[in-house]
Amino acid sequence: MVNAVISGCFGKMGKVVGDVISKRDDIEAVAGVDKVVSGELPFETVTDVSKLTCKPDVIIDFSHPSALPSLLDYAKTNGTALVLATTGYSETDIADIKSASSQIPIFFTANMSIGINLLSALAKKAATILGDDYDIEIVEKHHNQKIDAPSGTALMLADSINEARDERYNYIYDRHSQHKKRDKTEIGIHSVRGGTIVGEHEIIFAGRDEVITLSHSAASKEVFAVGAVNAAVFLSGKPAGMYSMQDLIEASNN
Repeated sequence: MVNAVISGCFGKMGKVVGDVISKRDDIEAVAGVDKVVSGELPFETVTDVSKLTCKPDVIIDFSHPSALPSLLDYAKTNGTALVLATTGYSETDIADIKSASSQIPIFFTANMSIGINLLSALAKKAATILGDDYDIEIVEKHHNQKIDAPSGTALMLADSINEARDERYNYIYDRHSQHKKRDKTEIGIHSVRGGTIVGEHEIIFAGRDEVITLSHSAASKEVFAVGAVNAAVFLSGKPAGMYSMQDLIEASNN
């Protein structure tokens, strides 16, 4: 049995993670962390990770980038694995995560959905085959409460394509101030915010007289919670290092 702490336990995703865990017999939520206590949960809740009275195997974080320093400090001190499912990290944050992974196991990915990670793999293959003859645009849509833009997933998809094409692309986020033709080495990334859209990502490969579109749509937040919980179970007992959804998928196929 994996003992897990949910960071951001009173948030929307934290509550979904708790519900997913409650239906499984291979993992148990033993505590939760949140700056604001807004109700009762069937486990201990504290306002700071340093106040935990238990020692979990893994912490699942769906909170805010500002929580990262305290989570990394706690995890390194106690040898606790981390599943980081929060988005909006800065370059400095990511560098800190990579550094900490030399001491503890960390599962870090921009999106916990298996479907999105499959989309990323398909996008890499398409970019390799289609080459310079197709312009690439990414459109991401999320609910009106999402703070960061573009989404971490959109950037992950762009990075996957860029990696497949030897880092040749520049990312363009806004064209209203540019009065020029589109460059072949651009990936346009566009953000839509509205209503209760859970998450939609579309990759457009636009060629001469032909358009190829790859897309993924999440119907509920549960797909991300399930991925994070699977990651927590996968990570338990692993040696220090950086792990991703690709590692989990490969382990599942073996």
